[in-house]
Amino acid sequence: MNKALEQAHKAREGSAQKLDWRRKISDHVAFGLLIYTGLHIFFTMTQLKSTSGSLLPYFALVVLVAAIIPACRWFEMRWDSLSDAEAADPALAPAFRREVVLLWLAAIGLPLVLTFGFKAVASLF
Repeated sequence: MNKALEQAHKAREGSAQKLDWRRKISDHVAFGLLIYTGLHIFFTMTQLKSTSGSLLPYFALVVLVAAIIPACRWFEMRWDSLSDAEAADPALAPAFRREVVLLWLAAIGLPLVLTFGFKAVASLF
């Protein structure tokens, strides 16, 4: 029994320490898209309630959805092309951090910038 528990513990340690940049970027892309969508819907719905029937917020929704999905897929494809050995290479950590920061800046910043940009354009007309 003790031997089985030790083997199970070693197996968990080995799998927990295994590095895979492909899986990590996929997780960040998925959560980034969720946050992006939630923020965008929140800000767009706020603008829809405050405007008098303008179609501009709906146009913003279409533009944002059409733009973000291919961009996120591009992030993911760059890391998916790594071999198993490259995906476990700790030397890729700086590049990974840089891309994750860029991804999160886009996921949080784009809904804000575009919503307020479309609001500014709408106020001109």
